Amino acid sequence: MDIKGVIKKNTMIIALILVALFFTVRTNGALLAPSNINNLIAQNSYVVILAVGMLLCILTGGNIDLSVGSIVCLVGAIAGKLIVNAGMNIWLAILICLGAGILIGVWQGFWIAYVRIPPFIVTLSGMLLWRGVALLVLGGLTISPFPDYYLTLFNSYIPNKSLALIAGIIISICFVISVFWGRMKRAKKGYIQTNLPGDIIKCIAISVVVIAVSFKLSQYKGLPFILVLLAVIVACYTYYTDKTVWGRRYYAVGGNEKAARLSGINTNKVYFMAYVNMAFLSAVAALVCIARFNSSAPTAGTNYEMDAIGSCFIGGASAYGGVGTVPGVVIGAIFMGVLNNGMSIMGIDANWQKVVKGLVLLAAVAFDVISKKKEK
Repeated sequence: MDIKGVIKKNTMIIALILVALFFTVRTNGALLAPSNINNLIAQNSYVVILAVGMLLCILTGGNIDLSVGSIVCLVGAIAGKLIVNAGMNIWLAILICLGAGILIGVWQGFWIAYVRIPPFIVTLSGMLLWRGVALLVLGGLTISPFPDYYLTLFNSYIPNKSLALIAGIIISICFVISVFWGRMKRAKKGYIQTNLPGDIIKCIAISVVVIAVSFKLSQYKGLPFILVLLAVIVACYTYYTDKTVWGRRYYAVGGNEKAARLSGINTNKVYFMAYVNMAFLSAVAALVCIARFNSSAPTAGTNYEMDAIGSCFIGGASAYGGVGTVPGVVIGAIFMGVLNNGMSIMGIDANWQKVVKGLVLLAAVAFDVISKKKEK
C-alpha cells in the first residue's frame, strides 16, 4: 500500500477531517451541533455556488473573476426593486435576475474572449462598474423585507426529518458505486488504475462524513432546501466537467491553449462561456443571499470573490490552470467554512481570522507550485 500516494491524493479530505476534529475538541462539540451544521450550510451556500463557477475560469489558465461580489450586489438590488418595491411576481423577477446575470457575463465575456483584454483587467473593471450601478439602483439604501413566500423558497426545510438521514445513506452508496464503477471501466479499457486502498479509504471517509452530517440534520429541522439546490448544482457541474466534451475543453485550454486551438477547439468560445457561466452563478448566489439576509444592501457581496477564489485553490485547482475538480472545490469551500466557523465559536479576533485564512491560502498555492516543480 502506497501510504504517501494515498495521503497526497486525499490531502484536503484529511486536512478537513483534522481541522473539524480540532475545532470540535476546542469548542466542546459546539462545531458539530445540529443547529451549527445547519448554520454552516446556510453561511457557506453562496461560497460553494460561486466557487463552482470560479473553477471554470481558473481552469482556462489560472484566470479569475474579481467582479462576482459586485454582480451579487447588483442582482440583489434588482431583485429588491422588482420583488419588494414593484411587487412583481416572484418567479418572473427571478427569471429577470438570472437574465441580468447572463447579460453581465456576455458583456465581460466579449471583452475577454474576443477583444482579448486580460480577464484580470475586465473583471476588475466589472468589480467597480457593477458595484456602482448597484448603488445607483439602491440609491445607497437597503431594501427589505422580502415576501415570506420568497424567503421560504430558499430557507425552508423538507419536513420529514428521517429523509435527511435516508438521503445521506443514498448519496454515500451512489458515491461508492460511482468510484468502483469507474475502476471497472478503466480496467476494461486497459487504463492505469488509481490506488485501490486509497479509493477504499476515500469512500469510507466521505461516506462517514456524509452520513454523520445527514444524521445531525435529521436531529434539527430536517433537510434544508438550500442543501438540495447545492447538491443539484454540484452534481450537474461535476458531470459537465468530467463527462462532456465541452467540459473537458476547459482543461484542454488551460493545459495548452495553442495546442487546443490547433486541435480544433474554439478557444474564444471556451473563454466566453466560462465568464457567462460565472455571472449566471453569481446571480444564483445573489438570490440565495438576499433570501438569507432578507434584504438587498449596498454592502452585499463584499469580498465574496476572495472566498470563491480561496476555495478553488485550497480545493486543489492549479494556479496555472488545467487542473481542478468540482468536488475538490466543494471540499475547499467546506474547509474555509469550518475554519471561519470554528474560529468564530472560539472567539478568535476577526483580524487574526484573516491572518489564518491568508496563510492557509498561501500554503495551498505554494503546495501546488512546489509539486509542479518537483514533477518537472
